[in-house]
Amino acid sequence: MRRIDVRLAAGLSVLALATTGVAGCGGQQGGAAKDDASSEVTCEVGQPTRVGIATGNATGVYYPIGNALAGQLSGATGGKLTGTAAETGASVQNVEQLVGGQYDVAFSLFDTAVNAVEGKDNFTAPQPVEALARIYDNYTQVVVRKDSGITSVAGMRGKRISTGSPKSGTEVIANRLLEAAGLNPAKDVRAQRLDLTKTVEGIKDGSVDGFFWSGGLPTGGLTDLFTTAGDTVTFVDLASLLPKMAALSPGYQSGTIGRDVYRTATDTPTIVVPNVLLVRRDLDANVACAITRTLFEKRDVLAQANPAAKGISLERARRTLPVPLHRGADKALRDLGAN
Repeated sequence: MRRIDVRLAAGLSVLALATTGVAGCGGQQGGAAKDDASSEVTCEVGQPTRVGIATGNATGVYYPIGNALAGQLSGATGGKLTGTAAETGASVQNVEQLVGGQYDVAFSLFDTAVNAVEGKDNFTAPQPVEALARIYDNYTQVVVRKDSGITSVAGMRGKRISTGSPKSGTEVIANRLLEAAGLNPAKDVRAQRLDLTKTVEGIKDGSVDGFFWSGGLPTGGLTDLFTTAGDTVTFVDLASLLPKMAALSPGYQSGTIGRDVYRTATDTPTIVVPNVLLVRRDLDANVACAITRTLFEKRDVLAQANPAAKGISLERARRTLPVPLHRGADKALRDLGAN
């Protein structure tokens, strides 16, 4: 696959300067060697290796942070590792393509990753994936047009609702929230399975009444929406649905979208879920170690791509169970002092 220039959305010019990773154009991008479980983990990559990183929607948060990480790998490893970051539909699709060998690293919501290792919901059998680290938290952001009459998730009955890209973590959470509110996602809403860019366009032109989005703060697509059409939209408070969501997974926790994030009139109570960075169980341990080390050593550069990366911390890095930590990541985190 030939190398191409990174062209990011408006407002991410700092990312274009900070990274040398490239946006994927589809096809096979995974290329890292398999692990020799009997070998010592040194974090030294032997042969020049390109790793493919599955991210998410271009106007989301996985995408700019994944590009920034891809761009830092070469300098951090003396040129031994280079990265290619691809726009994808996100979590569920990422896991499927990671296991299929199309990518070597994948961003995922924690609840999707747990389903993968346990073989539940979207996965018919346990998937051979492990974590490099828990990273920042995703905030569930439910936005509706003010003229839609929607004031709660239960009020979405019969409305045109974007539940996110097919096979995304957003779609998983959207369907669970609809069910928690007493609705059947397949029958009670007019589901629009759109990526974030098309969702925002639909909200602006009135073809979509509301949408679900799970992403870090701030998310570029929502910044655009609230900047250009903030007087026509509002957030939905999700606090009342947390008990039912927490019963499904302890990964669902309370959070707040502060009024300063998108310059809204008030803070909005919501539900947060962690993100994890995943790899195949058999990924070469030294490659896994080097990527993990770069993730934390270059966190400030990643945060220039999107402030959500400030939430990447060594204190929480190991909190991935029941998703196992890859042995290469374990070595990197021990060396970095994350015990």
